[in-house]
Amino acid sequence: MNEQLAAYSTSTGEAFQFWVLGTVAVIGALCTVFMKKAVHSALCLAGTMIILAVFYLANGAYFLGVVQIVVYTGAIMMLFLFVVMLVGVTAADSLKETIKGQRWLALLCGLGFGILLVAGIGNASLTEFNGLAQANANGNVEGIATLLFTKYVFAFEITGALLITAAVGAMVLTHRERTERAKTQRELAEERVREGKHLPPLPAPGVYARHNAVDIAGLLPDGTPSELTVSKTLRERGQIRDVSAEAISDLKALEQRSEDRLERTNSGEASK
Repeated sequence: MNEQLAAYSTSTGEAFQFWVLGTVAVIGALCTVFMKKAVHSALCLAGTMIILAVFYLANGAYFLGVVQIVVYTGAIMMLFLFVVMLVGVTAADSLKETIKGQRWLALLCGLGFGILLVAGIGNASLTEFNGLAQANANGNVEGIATLLFTKYVFAFEITGALLITAAVGAMVLTHRERTERAKTQRELAEERVREGKHLPPLPAPGVYARHNAVDIAGLLPDGTPSELTVSKTLRERGQIRDVSAEAISDLKALEQRSEDRLERTNSGEASK
């Protein structure tokens, strides 16, 4: 009797957890859609997946919770982030409409999905609750397998087909067909000579003990930074740290200390 009453009631802790984490999950999902940078969207999606895993664990679906964290949040999201970094997706690329009318089609699909979701929730009716004890009577993994391969096998197969289609579509969209032959090193060197570009190898970036050498421009003999020593990508992102003034002041201080030491040495020798 107590188990049946527990299945129909919700404790204060469960309600608090649902409303707090549910709000954060919805905000993360909205940020996934409306963020301008793809990396930020992926991080928001990872946070939403982690909250879903917490919901699974709170409802006794321990296997689903662990799979949600290990497989989806750990493996798939990390793979997505690596793909974003390798492909180099930027905000400018995301605004380019490669298929005509895709925004209106996406809007219609989203509207249709919303109508189906509202209709499904409105027609849903639950009169009896089995409870966690009955659902996990033979084990959480066995209970999930029974539902997936009996009652929900058709939906499970459709979802798998959609995921495969999405993976193939992502591969097709990110593939860039080469339209011309790649130039050899000799051809590139001859092209630099004809155009009068920088002929010798590029200078190395500045090396400082307390800074990362990649994002700091090297200094020329007059103390000014050389733009050729840093990556063009870092320069466009605004991630270059300019330490030219700091370096020049350090050099001046070092020269002053050297001069003072030489003067003291010379004066000491003269007194002898």
